[in-house]
Amino acid sequence: MAPSLTLSLGIARLRAVLVAPLMLALAACESSEPFNPESSTPPVPEGMAAAPTVASAFAGGIPFGYFRQPTSEFGPRFNGAHRNIAPYALVKELAAIKARGGKVVLMFAGNERHYKEGGHFSLTKWKARVNRFKGVNFGPYVNDGTVIGHYLIDEPNDPFNWGGKPVTPAVMEEMAKYSKQLWPNMPTVVRVEPSYLSSNHHYLDAAWAQYLSRKGTAGDFIKKNVAAAQQRGLGLIVGLNVLYGGTPNGTRMTASEVESWGSTLLGSTYPCAFISWQYNSGYLSSSGILSAMSALRRKAESRGTKSCRSGA
Repeated sequence: MAPSLTLSLGIARLRAVLVAPLMLALAACESSEPFNPESSTPPVPEGMAAAPTVASAFAGGIPFGYFRQPTSEFGPRFNGAHRNIAPYALVKELAAIKARGGKVVLMFAGNERHYKEGGHFSLTKWKARVNRFKGVNFGPYVNDGTVIGHYLIDEPNDPFNWGGKPVTPAVMEEMAKYSKQLWPNMPTVVRVEPSYLSSNHHYLDAAWAQYLSRKGTAGDFIKKNVAAAQQRGLGLIVGLNVLYGGTPNGTRMTASEVESWGSTLLGSTYPCAFISWQYNSGYLSSSGILSAMSALRRKAESRGTKSCRSGA
């Protein structure tokens, strides 16, 4: 081989060795998804526990669990949750949740800081956040009921969250309509009591009533919210604020409060899920709290299974 050809080939090989790592680094930098999900999403290693050897079917009744509940906690005590999962991890997480007999409400837009403009809610930015999931094939998990619904927004009625300008029911209807355009079979959910919502929603499916002791008796609370949901033709998710909803206000609920108030909420057959705020391993380390949660799980399981879709 001629010396000049040998030298040329050697230089080409050297360039290939140097360029390949650079291209990989650039590809990683241009990725649209971070390696770690948002702060409101449990880290992937925590959520992605290995599926059990023998897959479990949903036990029946209505889903029961927590916000931010790791996948590893789905099982005999908890089989429902609210989760904010990054697009790249969604299908794998849903497969693991289903294998553990679980169901989940999904938040796609993530932390509200991502869809504010001048401190106020931005529908355009919210749609952009939701669009990240357009290419993710999770439809089978919607159709089989693993996905309870699409959690559109948290506390839209609170002026503090939105720069003094609450998100109106009309805007929430637009959000629900956009979700239905992308995923027609997935119920749409907002975390606000139904009394804040309109009576003419066509695309919004369910409201959410989270009980704290400062909201009066649990009995009056559930009656009021069921009546408001029925009047508007909406589904209803309920739960407890176990970390700040006890007596006195702002304290953690005791085991007796959890079981008593939770049993009262579950005394109604109207709710389609019971999901509380929020998962805390320290709080759940108490044997009394675990016993109360197990008692509520049995009550939730005894309810008739129902969809969170409006009119269901």
